Amino acid sequence: MRIIPAIDIIEGKCVRLTKGDYNTKKIYNENPLEVAAAFEAAGIEYLHVVDLDGAKASQIINYKVLEQIASKTNLKIDFGGGLKSDKDLEIAFNSGANQITGGSIAVKNPQIFESWIAKYGSEKIILGADFYPDATGGKIATNGWQEESSLELIPFIANYQQKRIQYVICTDISKDGMLQGPSFDIYKEILSEVKPLKLIASGGISTFDEIPKLAENGCEGVIIGKAIYENKISLKQLENFIIKK
Repeated sequence: MRIIPAIDIIEGKCVRLTKGDYNTKKIYNENPLEVAAAFEAAGIEYLHVVDLDGAKASQIINYKVLEQIASKTNLKIDFGGGLKSDKDLEIAFNSGANQITGGSIAVKNPQIFESWIAKYGSEKIILGADFYPDATGGKIATNGWQEESSLELIPFIANYQQKRIQYVICTDISKDGMLQGPSFDIYKEILSEVKPLKLIASGGISTFDEIPKLAENGCEGVIIGKAIYENKISLKQLENFIIKK
């Protein structure tokens, strides 16, 4: 399973939010490149970068930060947040993104999102399935998690899997930044109902022990944010996990 640390960006700085609430912003480092370099030094190969300004503005904003990280590290970066147009995608890929994540666009303008899958291929385009849990599984959220749609989580993923999507980042918003553990049961259900799928777990990771459990469940990757920044999971632990693989 791939270890994918997260760098969320507001005004060029490395921050974390709780449950996607911009009012809970906490700055961890004014220099995201410094953070990315530390990840790379620990043997990590992948990075998840979210342009939170872009998510709010519905267009790419912090592409210069992406460019800096991509040009000064060898990390393979997936980039998301506010990608709404063909131009946004071009900027992201030209700035060094290896993959892009589309969430709101996949809900609100599926024609454009499907055209991206056709143009760039399913290795380059990740579906962002961010959800608020409910009795039936969950409802997909959009626009930096500010809006909830009527779309059900598993049918939403299954629909795009039929349209050649391979990679899905699935975030339980109720757990994001809470350090209370991920949604094991929901990930298991998705993987049992939608095959084949490269599911990347996101939201709530709080201890190292949860990582091998997600691997056992069949997750292809795990995104870790606040647990690293709050020293709940050390880079040394992640380095050892990667070496043992």
